[in-house]
Amino acid sequence: MRVIGEIPHPECKITLFHWNNRYLIKLEQGLLEQTYKIPEYDVASEQQINLIVSDEFVRAVLAQFDGMHKALNDAMGKI
Repeated sequence: MRVIGEIPHPECKITLFHWNNRYLIKLEQGLLEQTYKIPEYDVASEQQINLIVSDEFVRAVLAQFDGMHKALNDAMGKI
């Protein structure tokens, strides 16, 4: 797996990878992570991966992190 870049963000870590004929967008927040896989033939260049990680995309991912945190906290509260 090859790291092709990082995108700075104050609320999560965003790392871009190339691996196994796919680009991966990995976002991490605390103990949680989300990974989005994009076949390399769906984009013309590595630079286009940066365009996918728009403000709108990151806002949606952060909202999903909120849901993930809530789900985990709810489940942990039952043990």
